[in-house]
Amino acid sequence: MGVVELEQTRAAFDRGDWEAAFAGWSAAGADALTSADLEDLATAAELLGRHDDAVGALQQAFVRWQQAGDLARAVRCTFRLSMTTATHGEPALAAGWTSRAEGLLEEVDGDVPERGWVAFLRMFRALGTGAYAEAAAAADEATEVGRRHRDADLIALGLCSQGRLALYAGRVADGLALLDESMVRVVAGETSPIIAGHVYCTAIEGCQEISDFARMAEWTSALERWCAAQPGLLAFTGQCAVHRGQLLRQRGEWSAALDELELASRRYREVGSPDAAGLAAYEAGDVHRLRGDTDEADAAYQRAADHGFDPQPGLALLWLSRGRTEAARGAIDRLLAEGGPVQRCRVLPAAVEVLVASGDLERAREAAVELTALASAFGCVSLEAMAAQASGAVELAAGDASGALPYLRKAHQLWSRAESPFERARAQVLMGRALRAVGDDESSRRELEAARSTFRRLGAAPAAEEASLLLAPVALPAGLTAREVEVLRLVASGRSNAQIAAELVLSEKTVARHLSNIFGKLDVGSRTAATAYAFAHGLV
Repeated sequence: MGVVELEQTRAAFDRGDWEAAFAGWSAAGADALTSADLEDLATAAELLGRHDDAVGALQQAFVRWQQAGDLARAVRCTFRLSMTTATHGEPALAAGWTSRAEGLLEEVDGDVPERGWVAFLRMFRALGTGAYAEAAAAADEATEVGRRHRDADLIALGLCSQGRLALYAGRVADGLALLDESMVRVVAGETSPIIAGHVYCTAIEGCQEISDFARMAEWTSALERWCAAQPGLLAFTGQCAVHRGQLLRQRGEWSAALDELELASRRYREVGSPDAAGLAAYEAGDVHRLRGDTDEADAAYQRAADHGFDPQPGLALLWLSRGRTEAARGAIDRLLAEGGPVQRCRVLPAAVEVLVASGDLERAREAAVELTALASAFGCVSLEAMAAQASGAVELAAGDASGALPYLRKAHQLWSRAESPFERARAQVLMGRALRAVGDDESSRRELEAARSTFRRLGAAPAAEEASLLLAPVALPAGLTAREVEVLRLVASGRSNAQIAAELVLSEKTVARHLSNIFGKLDVGSRTAATAYAFAHGLV
C-alpha cells in the first residue's frame, strides 16, 4: 500500500468510518504501519467487535514503542490491553497487563499522563476487591493527572469514575454532578471514541442503579445518536440496547423491551463479551415475571446467574409468586445483610414486598424507613415513589388503612410523573384495598377497575387476576371462579364473545368454554338468563 492509500485510510479513521479504516490498514499489513497506525487499527477493530484483531494490533504497537524506548506510549498500550481483556472476560490477562503497566511506569521519568492511566488500573483492581476508598483515591489521582496535562480522555473517564464512586459513598448530588460533567465532555466530542463509549455506558448504568430514569433516558438518547453516527459500530451497541430495554420496561412497553434485551444479548455475543449478557438476561426475567410467564422468567434468571449476574431480587419475587415464601425470605435476608446505598436501592422495594408477605412487619417497616431515607438523599422521582409505596404497603398490612392512603396517593402521583404505568396501577390496587378497609367501597372499585384495565393493556396477567379477585365478592355464588365472574359481567353488559375475548386478552374459544361452564354452574340456558342471575346476585 502506498502513501496515498495510507493517508486515505487515516482520513477514514479520522471521520469515524471504522470499517474503511480497518479494511485499509489490514490490507496494508503491519509492516507498512507506524506504531500510531497500529494503535488506531486496534481502535477500529475494537469498535467493530473484532477483539482478537484489536489485541493483536495493540501487542505489536506495545512491542514497537518499547523497542523504540518510548516507555510512556508502551504503558498506554498496556492500559488498553488490560481494559479490553477485562471487558472480554479474560481476568488473568487483564491482571498481567496491569502488572506490566505498573512495572514499566517505574522506569518512566517525570510527570507523564500515563501515571493517570495506571491509576485507573489500580482503581479497577481495588473495585474488584471491594476496596472503595482505595478506588476513590485512585480515581481522584487519575482526574488530577488529566487536568494537569489537559488530557481530555483522562479527565472525562476520571470524572465519570469519581461520580460512580461518589454514588456508592452516598454522596448522590456530588456523584450526579460529576457524571453530568463527564457526559457533557463526551457529547461535545472532546474524547476519543472508546473512552466516549465507556463514559456513556458507565454514567447511564449509574443513573439506572439509583432509578434516575429521567437522566437515564436523556443520556441513552445521546448514546443512541452517537452509535448511529458511526458506520459499522458494534462495541457499546449491546449496552445501548440494554438501556433502551430498561426504559421500555419502565414505560410498560414490554414486548419492545424484550426485543431490545434480546438484541443486547446478540450484540454481546458478537463482540465476544458474553459475561455482560447477564444484566440483559436479568432484565428479561423481570419482564417475563410481570407477564406471568414464570417458566420463561426462571430460565432468564438462570441465564443471568450463568453469566455471573446475581438474579436477585427478581428471583425472590418469582419464588414469592409461586408460593415459595420461605425461599424468597431467605434470599432477601441475605441481600439485606450486604451492599451499600446504591445496591440497597435495588433490594429494599422487593424486601418490603417479601417481608410483608411473610408477616414480618417490623422488618418490613425498617426496610421502608431506610428506603425513604435513601429516596430523600438521592432525590429521584422513581425512588421516591418506591419509598412511598413501600410505606403505604406496610401501614396497610399493619391494619392502618387511613395511615396508608396518603403514602399510596403520593406513590400514585409520583409514578404518573415517572411515566411508569405498571407501578402506578400497583399503587392503585393498594389504594383500592385501603379504601375498602375504611368503608369507601365505590372509590375502591374505581381504583381497582382502573388498575385492572392498565394491567390488561400491559399484559400483566397475574396483577390483572389479583385485581379481579379484589373486585369479586368475597364469596362467589354457585362455585363461580373470579375469571368466570369477569366473563359474566361482560355478558351482562351486552358484549359479544369476540368483544369479551378482546377485552380480557383471551381467545374466543376460551371465552366460549368459560360461558359453557357458567351456564352449567348457574343451571341456565341463555345469556339473558345468565344476565338476570348476575343482577340478582349483585355481580354487576
